[in-house]
Amino acid sequence: MIDVLENTTTASKPALVMKEKKVKKVLIICSKGKLEDVYAALVMANGALMEGIEAKMFFTFFGLEAITKKNADHLHTATVGNPAFMPGMPTVVAGLPGFEAFASYMMKKEMDKLDIPHVTEFIEMIDAAGGEIYACKLAADMFHLKKEDFLPEVKDIITVGDMYALADGEGTQIVFV
Repeated sequence: MIDVLENTTTASKPALVMKEKKVKKVLIICSKGKLEDVYAALVMANGALMEGIEAKMFFTFFGLEAITKKNADHLHTATVGNPAFMPGMPTVVAGLPGFEAFASYMMKKEMDKLDIPHVTEFIEMIDAAGGEIYACKLAADMFHLKKEDFLPEVKDIITVGDMYALADGEGTQIVFV
């Protein structure tokens, strides 16, 4: 990211002095519980940590599925309404009973070939690397979830205001998935 530091003028022409600003912290908000969305958030958080960037994750609404003990390793991929999934396939085929489970199985099989960690393992890695994982209080209340329903790496259940406080400071980027 580049910011204009100052506008200076010389005898011949104006000149802009540029200064590069580095991302110091990311706050990744995951609001969806489909396999591809959750992995996008996990990959970004893990990548940030590997680059020395502070990473915090906030899971809300259906994204909570990714951090519950019951569902974390049982996420599915979206087949209906996803134009990038098998282009050219009629929506009616993608909606057939059992097709989403089959597609999810195939996607997980390909991920295993690439040695991509399962959701719970990915979350453990992010936690071990210093990343922080939070659940949204409003969504948790809506779905009647308590702290004990979440994976042990979930640091706390917090409000949206608390989430914005996590982003406090210069150099913070918020990423919404």
